[in-house]
Amino acid sequence: MKKLACVLALSSAFLSQGALAWGGDGHRAVGAIAEKLIKGSNAEKQIAALLLPGETLESITNWADSAKGGVGYAPATEEQLGYTTVNPRHQEYHYANVPFQLEHYHDGVVGGSDVDIVQTLKQAIAVLQGKGDPVSNPHGFTKRQALLLVAHMVGDIHQPLHMGAAYVSADGKFVVPGKKAEIDAINMFESRGGNNLMLDDAKLDTMSKGLIEGEARALQPGEKKWPSKPFHSYWDSTVVDYAMRRSSTRSPADFAQKMIDGKPLVTMNTGPVTSWPYQWADDALVAAKLAHTDVTLGKRDARVSSKGETVYTFALEMGPNYPVPSSALARTQLVKGGYHLAQLLQTIWP
Repeated sequence: MKKLACVLALSSAFLSQGALAWGGDGHRAVGAIAEKLIKGSNAEKQIAALLLPGETLESITNWADSAKGGVGYAPATEEQLGYTTVNPRHQEYHYANVPFQLEHYHDGVVGGSDVDIVQTLKQAIAVLQGKGDPVSNPHGFTKRQALLLVAHMVGDIHQPLHMGAAYVSADGKFVVPGKKAEIDAINMFESRGGNNLMLDDAKLDTMSKGLIEGEARALQPGEKKWPSKPFHSYWDSTVVDYAMRRSSTRSPADFAQKMIDGKPLVTMNTGPVTSWPYQWADDALVAAKLAHTDVTLGKRDARVSSKGETVYTFALEMGPNYPVPSSALARTQLVKGGYHLAQLLQTIWP
């Protein structure tokens, strides 16, 4: 925990004020930051030409998640159904499961794939640049689809657990697979980006009450509170609620404005824009190491999924102060996501 706290203290030079991610509000915060930063630019005009009436850059950031369906989302639109039908692996576009201990993402890395988030972003960026050939655009994304994916996935790739994943040995320790074949659910188990690492939600609530000011986020329509919370869910949504409360904001737009007003010092990307997803992936691996600091693996359980498959989960314990530095790290990553999205769009459309 000291390591995590120290790194975050150093990051205050990176973000000048106290630090949201990747459920609905988190994505909208990334989009709202970018939208405010590109105001009045050619990029804003080019984006407007691809939007439908009533849409904004902030509002479309959840389109790619909404296309997957599920609790909290309206039924898929005809446009979304068309997209998912043509892209049967679309759910894999949102992440990679690279061992969090690694320093770099590269093509062919364990936990990566030909349709992972880096490859998908690289392709969508190329389409926005006007490259529609089968090599640059094997999935045949339209320009509008490319924008919808970029607006969402620049946020996703800055969420630590959308890139850095835990793998667990039979004796309950974090390990690094050298090749995919080692992940056999006998000697080595995958956490599915932290979805198979389970937190005691009541214990988390008790812990956070003494650390995080303000009222907790209310459950959304159709949302149910479960006794266990996946570690991935904690990083998708719980830290967003914590970070907004710690920033004294309650909406993505307010959060975005407060972060921009703080004039954060965000390191921008260099080189060809299609190389930027690799840079974001490496940055996310740094954050993923911090996210897995001060957590301890516990008991392994087995359950049978709705598909009849045996799924193994592991209890996960957090250190007593974990919500504070983790929410600060989330804030840092979300602000990076917003600034990097704005930079990308203005580089494509100068």
